[in-house]
Amino acid sequence: MGRRFEGRVVLVTGAGSGIGARLAERFAGEGARLAVLDVDEERARAVAQALPDAVAIGADVSSREQVKDALAVVRERWDRLDVVVNNAATCADVPFEAVSDEEWERDLAVDLSGPYRLVQEALPDLLAARGVVLSIASVNGLTHLGNDAYSAAKAGLMALTRGLAVSYGSQGLRANAIAPGTIVTPIWDERLARDPHVLDTATRWYPLGRLGRPDDVANAALFLCSEEASWITGTTLVVDGGLLAGNAVMMHDITAQS
Repeated sequence: MGRRFEGRVVLVTGAGSGIGARLAERFAGEGARLAVLDVDEERARAVAQALPDAVAIGADVSSREQVKDALAVVRERWDRLDVVVNNAATCADVPFEAVSDEEWERDLAVDLSGPYRLVQEALPDLLAARGVVLSIASVNGLTHLGNDAYSAAKAGLMALTRGLAVSYGSQGLRANAIAPGTIVTPIWDERLARDPHVLDTATRWYPLGRLGRPDDVANAALFLCSEEASWITGTTLVVDGGLLAGNAVMMHDITAQS
């Protein structure tokens, strides 16, 4: 297929681990120069050091000043920015009645307002490059699966994606989102320590019979950010192993009782 991002500059947030780290590796594998941004600079540095042309940036996307500083690093090093991948996220894992103001505001600040700030500050660069914005949303933004603050933010992120696509399409900017289902990353380690069978239980809900891997998201991301998707904008691609297509477990339970 060749190196689809040769010479292009790609900024990935939340790139210090999990999906973000794999996105950075895969973009680099296709020729991109990477700005590896993470709130944990040490983790960002570990990812960046393994890539051929990358810079590690420690920044919290909920802070406009830190976003500005991060973009200054990118401009100084490469003087261009072609792709922004909004991947950084937090998730308050508590029931709605127990969500505090601080947890609610933090999820929205990182998951929704962070992409707004980053794209707004990077817009001149992206328009100059006729670039791409890709946001990693979630199936939580399309159906209720708990985590109310996170889910509300991800639904908003998909709305923001549509707005960017419509507002700036005439200037060459494309904006899309990916809504993954359950992806197995180190974020599950704490839950696995409490319940070693939690992933086995979750697998039952997926028609394809397995949970997602970071490469499942990366495959979709590379396509949507490439010229192969040059007439795709304003859309959310669901990458969920069939989760939202229907509930096979419920169907089985109902028919078994009939």
